[in-house]
Amino acid sequence: MVAGQRPQGRLDRLCGRNRLAEMKIVREPLSLAELETMAKAGFGNLVKAVVDVERCVMAVGGELHSDEEALLLEDGSSQQHLWGINLYPELSGEDWVEFDSMINIRPSQGNRTRGVDDAGVRRRVVEVVERLVAR
Repeated sequence: MVAGQRPQGRLDRLCGRNRLAEMKIVREPLSLAELETMAKAGFGNLVKAVVDVERCVMAVGGELHSDEEALLLEDGSSQQHLWGINLYPELSGEDWVEFDSMINIRPSQGNRTRGVDDAGVRRRVVEVVERLVAR
């Protein structure tokens, strides 16, 4: 490994590509171009994100939703307000936000799937994303 270069993880080696930029918490609008760059550097066509519907912030750039969830928890978020999604910057309309994450399985909150079962919560997630991604 070259000095200053981030070590590759297992998924990096399996996929034969360099991985994502650093994870970060988005508090101010992020450009769609930046999100597209993150997608191409990571999974190709998507960026994983975790949205805090209470604090109106989101974490992006992680390999796993659970990594982004941990970052937000360290920043003061409460787990019951965190929801994992995938963003597809090249898509538009409802297709660009996908509700699919293991962190969403929360029977104690009435959410028994990897999606977000409550329409009101889904709407809040989309509102936060729309505020934080300049499309």
